[in-house]
Amino acid sequence: MNNLRQLVDDATRDAIDQLVVGAVVHHGGQILILRRTADDFMGGIEELPSGGVEDGEDLLRALARELEEEIGWRHPPATAPGFVAAFDYTTGSGRAARQLTFALRAPDRAVTLSAEHTAYRWVDPADAEATDLTPESVGTVRAWVEHAARSPIDSGA
Repeated sequence: MNNLRQLVDDATRDAIDQLVVGAVVHHGGQILILRRTADDFMGGIEELPSGGVEDGEDLLRALARELEEEIGWRHPPATAPGFVAAFDYTTGSGRAARQLTFALRAPDRAVTLSAEHTAYRWVDPADAEATDLTPESVGTVRAWVEHAARSPIDSGA
């Protein structure tokens, strides 16, 4: 596992105001993407499951909470060892944010969407560029594909 404390310390050093956790959720060689509601920040885009880390919350607890809220998971996420992708962006309120995205294998394809999303689908990672994912999320998917190729046990295919 990555040094989670170091990820938080690096964000503090870099004057990041908001940490966000995300997941490349995969099952059977496909990844899960969600479509945001139209009236939300970046409405209508597709995204990986993700959300903000709350005060006093560690990264993996935040990831578990977000996965429960967004896709209905109620079990602790087992993240792929050695994989975390990061990108920075500006939130709708102008805050500097850093998304830290982990990878984890879904036990099945069951998804219960929150009100934040209108749809979901499972796609082949090679088709990520043909989705409405942001370039940063497409880059995260590519990074996971490269990681999984080097560590097939983590790919969960």
